[in-house]
Amino acid sequence: MTESASGETEQAALHGSPFKAPTGTRDVLPPESGRWVAFVSLFAEHATRAGYGLIHSPMFEEIGVFRRMGEGTDVVRKEMYDFLDKGNRHLALRPEGTASVVRAFVQHRPPTPWKTWYATPSFRYERPQAGRYRQHHQVGVEAIGSADPDLDVEVIALLSDFYVALGLRQVELVINSMGTPADRRAYVERLRSFLVDRLGELAPEDREKVEAHPMRVLDSKRAQTVAAVADAPSILDGLSDEAVAHFDRVRSGLDSIGIGYRVEPRLVRGLDYYTHTTFEFRSGALDAAQNTIGGGGRYDGLVEALGGPPTPGIGFGSGIERVLLTCDAEGVFDVPPAGIDVFVVDVAGGEHARAITLELRRAGIRADRGFDRRSMKSQMKSADRSGAVWAVIIGDDEAATGTVILRDLRGEHGQERLARTELLDRLHKLL
Repeated sequence: MTESASGETEQAALHGSPFKAPTGTRDVLPPESGRWVAFVSLFAEHATRAGYGLIHSPMFEEIGVFRRMGEGTDVVRKEMYDFLDKGNRHLALRPEGTASVVRAFVQHRPPTPWKTWYATPSFRYERPQAGRYRQHHQVGVEAIGSADPDLDVEVIALLSDFYVALGLRQVELVINSMGTPADRRAYVERLRSFLVDRLGELAPEDREKVEAHPMRVLDSKRAQTVAAVADAPSILDGLSDEAVAHFDRVRSGLDSIGIGYRVEPRLVRGLDYYTHTTFEFRSGALDAAQNTIGGGGRYDGLVEALGGPPTPGIGFGSGIERVLLTCDAEGVFDVPPAGIDVFVVDVAGGEHARAITLELRRAGIRADRGFDRRSMKSQMKSADRSGAVWAVIIGDDEAATGTVILRDLRGEHGQERLARTELLDRLHKLL
């Protein structure tokens, strides 16, 4: 008899075994978490520089918000974490960032163009893989209220420049156009007819997609399916004049600002709301099957689908875990050094460390201290591990004479004794 995963967890707890993070999730601990702080801070700098303001939206929504992404998509049919709450409301944890932002736009009706950025967890019940977890995290932007193709260029450039700022060099931009909603619907019918005639040639896992969401078949990485759709019709062959003009403007805009790209007619993205421009950034440093590190596109019908007036929009999302994995592969954007300037070592009771660390922090100096009245040797080890540049040391002699010892932990300046009242001015000069 096999117990469920939850049963195994409960039994482990009853027998004293420690709990672990759920499958598909992970803990991000210091010092790695400092890298996340630096990552989000850098993204915030790029986004705010372009006029985007931070939005926080709920991690769960009424399930209908996400169903508007497309009933035929795997995200909606298989991957959402949905549940009934205690009020019998059907809710779902956010599987991606765009739908919640668009719902907020519909609810609050801010002036347009409305430009926002976010850093948020998302949840999908899927097989965990490198850089992809059931709770994963994204940064992204949404720009709602303008159909101008130059806004498409701005959004793409923002993400491209962010990757450059991280130090990434092996990144390729691929773009496509989904055309107008009418263009997309016509293409879906052409593609479905093509796939029905080749149903037996597709990998079994892809056959069920043909009726509900045929464009997902083009996303398949299975060799059998890739071969079967090699001569599938291209969406670019059926674009309306409006869509052609929009796409041409986007391409000329990218050309003019020096952002290279490759047009990929099979790039259709997985969600039903995309129109016109779609794009992905792919890393040459990762395995080809899992090398997309960011992407997005225009969604000119999503606001209307969520109950708002017809309003165009465009945005992107980029997975933090996947991008940091790419940084590791390229050897860039390392974990930042510890953020402590001064470590206070007090073997005279601890009261001096308590007062000095507070004084230093209030003066804008990053400071930490030893606790539990540990020995000098133990506290100095902690000082070395902290990454601090300077140690302030107080023993019985220093406590009695109102002095401290200031020691350079990097060994460049040795150490000096000075009056306790001189410490703050001295550190400001040294730091």
